[in-house]
Amino acid sequence: MRRTFIAVVIAAALALVGCKPLLVPPGDAPLRYRDEVFASVTKTADITYGTAVRRDTNAEVSLLADVYAPSGDTAVARPLIIWVHGGSFKGGSKTSGEIVDQANVFAKKGYVSMSINYRLSPQGCAASGPTTECVLAIIDAKHDAQAAVRYAKANAAALGIDPNRIAINGSSAGAITALNVGYDATEVGTGGSNPGQSSDVEAAVSLSGARLMGTLDADDAPSLLFHGTADVVVPYAWAEATTTDAKAAGLESYLTAWDGATHVPYAAHRTEIIDQTTNFLYWTLALDQL
Repeated sequence: MRRTFIAVVIAAALALVGCKPLLVPPGDAPLRYRDEVFASVTKTADITYGTAVRRDTNAEVSLLADVYAPSGDTAVARPLIIWVHGGSFKGGSKTSGEIVDQANVFAKKGYVSMSINYRLSPQGCAASGPTTECVLAIIDAKHDAQAAVRYAKANAAALGIDPNRIAINGSSAGAITALNVGYDATEVGTGGSNPGQSSDVEAAVSLSGARLMGTLDADDAPSLLFHGTADVVVPYAWAEATTTDAKAAGLESYLTAWDGATHVPYAAHRTEIIDQTTNFLYWTLALDQL
């Protein structure tokens, strides 16, 4: 499939213009955070990162996360990636395939990965257009993801992370959520706890998502977007608009587009997604300074 890079041109051109956030970090292998330097990963399942009330039942529910960390690691101030699954805001879970795959890969690179569940709506969202239930589900997902950020910061020592090096990454509905958090972390919302902590993240990565809420300003997170031009679930034009608006606000934003690809083409582009995400996070989180 012919690949077209929008806003981010091919790697050779990036080198010419000095687009550092997508360049391969230099250094002999194995290089932590660029290469897989750990052979195995330890998973801690079903950590409660907060509670929230479901709109459809009015019942309080626990918000759960799985944490993936490199086995045998002695580092105590590692970067964290919060992973947000897709599913049209009505399905999916923290054990979704492409999320678990990436959580493990990045843990082997030396990150801590935290894959979250969040409140879902029975109606969810459809490509035909947003309903009131859809909008409320998007808001709830954002609030819960922000609660995960605050939980991580409040428990940074126990997780062995640096609270100033947190990224959020998702696919489909999770990508929308990741961008919504990256671009609008100021409202604490209705999910979780630890209200004394900030919900800010340092980077946001999206596979088949777009920004649907928030006011952009220069203090928001840099972003990396991947999108298929034939996506009819989250239209490609929405991703283009996200990057354009972010750049207009003075933010770094990069968009990789695949001609003819549809929604969440993870299997077809896995290597490219992981490689570009690795490069982007290495520079954006200043991991060269560790």
